Amino acid sequence: MRTKSSFFAVLVVLFASIIISGCEKDDNGSDSQKGGINLYITDAPIDFSEIEGVYITFTEIQYHDTGDGNWYSFDEFDGPVTINLLDYTRGESSLLGFFEMPAGNYSQIRFMLQAPERGQQGPPQTPGSYLEFIDGTTTSLFVPSGSQSGFKGVGSFSVSSTGITEITADFDVRRSVVKAGASGRYILKPVIRLIVSGESGRIRGEVTNIPEETDITVYAYEHGTYTSEEAAEPVEEEVRFPNAVNSDMVDEQNIYHLDFLAGGSYDLVVGASQDGEFIEVIGVIESVEVVSGETTNQPIDIDEL
Repeated sequence: MRTKSSFFAVLVVLFASIIISGCEKDDNGSDSQKGGINLYITDAPIDFSEIEGVYITFTEIQYHDTGDGNWYSFDEFDGPVTINLLDYTRGESSLLGFFEMPAGNYSQIRFMLQAPERGQQGPPQTPGSYLEFIDGTTTSLFVPSGSQSGFKGVGSFSVSSTGITEITADFDVRRSVVKAGASGRYILKPVIRLIVSGESGRIRGEVTNIPEETDITVYAYEHGTYTSEEAAEPVEEEVRFPNAVNSDMVDEQNIYHLDFLAGGSYDLVVGASQDGEFIEVIGVIESVEVVSGETTNQPIDIDEL
């Protein structure tokens, strides 16, 4: 009888050790199974036609633990890393890396930058962050609080201990890069969406009957959220169409691309500009359905708007 009891006790200890070996201690001291994400970066094109590069240097990437309210760094990220966000538009993305984290539900990731520096002349600048123009010149880019609160990406996602979650951070540079009034300097106010890559869809289509010397931009809004006030002249350090989920300027083949959209219904706002200056909203196409993992083809005929 004693032998059976001892054998049962040994089994219990072995079973417990197997359970414990599948868990690790978080930085905050709690037991948690580990999972991981592949983190990608993408971007929407910028409104400033004279800008061809938006360079940002990331020093650290962190995730937010909703349980204790703290931020924790991804140890696998080997910074600093400099990226031209405009290299990854119209469905293109770049893998920042695989990052391990406790299994669970999350809603925020942030990207840390270097602390701003003040030169001998002029306002403070964020090292490693700058704009490149089509004529080859560059200018510094100031990112307020980039080294303290970083770029916060928002969007719900789950991390499992049995697989890898694919996450895309969509930096909407169109809404993020603004030009200050009197000083003329450029400021980056980051707008970032986090999307589970496999759960996103896209809208693409050809635009026909475009007036001569006119550029067309298509803005995607969640159905019913667009108001005509968004097309008004923006106040200083703000942008037009501030609540658009995504946008794209029609390319040389008269095609537009709206990628990394969550499944649902969208309204497409079609805007016209000339020589880089906004002219008017030509029309709105309502209730365009997006299905996760699929491409919705939505042609636009300017004459029918």
